[in-house]
Amino acid sequence: MPLDEPVLLAAEPQLFVGDLPAALSFYLEQLGFTLVFAHGNPPFYAQVRRGGARLNLREVPGPVFSPGFRLRERDALSATITVEDIDALARDYDAAGIDWHQRPRTEPWGARTCIVRDPDGNLIAFAGDPG
Repeated sequence: MPLDEPVLLAAEPQLFVGDLPAALSFYLEQLGFTLVFAHGNPPFYAQVRRGGARLNLREVPGPVFSPGFRLRERDALSATITVEDIDALARDYDAAGIDWHQRPRTEPWGARTCIVRDPDGNLIAFAGDPG
C-alpha cells in the first residue's frame, strides 16, 4: 500500500429518528449502548456507542420512512454491526425484550446474523462468524 493512501478506520452510520429521547432510551437501555454526546437545546443529534460500534442519531420531523416503504422493502437495513458472539448478544437482547426483525440464524454464506428494529423502523443487523 502506498504511504500516501488514506486508511479508513471506521464507519459511523447516521440513523434518522422521529423522537430522539425515545431513540436514546431504546439504544441505551435495551441495546446496551452508551451516550457519547448529544447536541442541541433541546438535543436533535446524538452519538451512541457499544464497543467499537458507533451510531449517530438525527431527529427529523415527520415519519422516518415514507408510507409503504417497509411493505416494499421489508429487509432494508439502516446499519450492520459486526460482533464476536451473536448468540450471547441475542440472549442479552431477549432479556431486554427486543423487538426482533430476525432472530439469530446462520446465513447461506456462513455468517451468523440477527436484526433488531428500533422504535422508528430502522433495522440494525448484527453479523459475525458462525460459532
